[in-house]
Order: sequence, then C-alpha cells, then structure tokens
Amino acid sequence: MVITADQVKELRELTNAGVMECKAALDEADGDMTKATEILKERGLAQAEKRSGRETSQGLVECYVHAGGRIGAMVEVNCETDFVARTAEFKELAHDLAMQVAATGPLAISKDDLPAEAEEDPAEACLLLQPFIKDAGQTVEELVKETIAKTGENIRVTRFARFELGQ
Repeated sequence: MVITADQVKELRELTNAGVMECKAALDEADGDMTKATEILKERGLAQAEKRSGRETSQGLVECYVHAGGRIGAMVEVNCETDFVARTAEFKELAHDLAMQVAATGPLAISKDDLPAEAEEDPAEACLLLQPFIKDAGQTVEELVKETIAKTGENIRVTRFARFELGQ
C-alpha cells in the first residue's frame, strides 16, 4: 500500500512522533491509522524503559491550588534538559501531576517509597499507580511514560507535597 504525505502528517499530529517513525508505522499497519498509533505507542513505551536510567537534573516545580484555596499541591518533576522542561508537554504533565496530588492525596511516589507499615492499598497510596484523574483508563505512570515517548527524555517525579486547611 502506498502511504501518502497527508497520512504521515495526520499520524504525526496525533502522536508527535517523527516523520520517518510515522511512515514506518503506517507501512507496518498497511495504512490503518489506529493500528499505526498503537504501534507508535508501543515503541514509545519501549523507548521510555530504555531511558529510565538516564540522569534527570533539570525540570520544574509546579503548584496547583484548588478552587477556593482550601487545598493545594506542589510537585517536582525532573527531566534531562532545560529545553524539555520548557516544552508545553512537560509543563502540562507537571500541572496534571500537581492536580492529581491535590485531588487524591497520595502517600508516596511509587511502591518502593511506601512505608513498610503502611496498610493502604498501593494502587491508591502511590502516585504513579493511581488511575489518572482526567482519564481513569490509564495510570499516572502510563501518563509519564507517554510524555517520555513524546519528549524523548527520561522524566522522573522526584517529590510532592499536599496542603489542606485544617490538616
């Protein structure tokens, strides 16, 4: 099947993947846009795993204050370069993570950080294992890995704090 430039452009707009990656995925999927999107997603998640050992010394601290000012959260999200820290995708991720912390009040970032004496369900108590508040069909960890695939850099949630009046 012949892949057109319009198909490549459409897939690129959907996934933010490179031109050649989009063309290869469309070739593999015989022009099926949905299948090509899944192929790119799988490849992106595989690349995210490869990047997990890379150092993350840049990033930003994002704050979120819920309407009424009674609940707030701060989250530190790190990446490899300041260039990626200034991108819209990275800023959106940091904002979504701060909103997630404010809404759910996790105890730890991951299962490894959870205190041994904690009796809470790790799926509720660990930020990365929680269902994402904007899309319950994916976890926060999957959201971070998607952003890693889009930006091409390792991203790590380093720490967070949640504040609520009276607590």
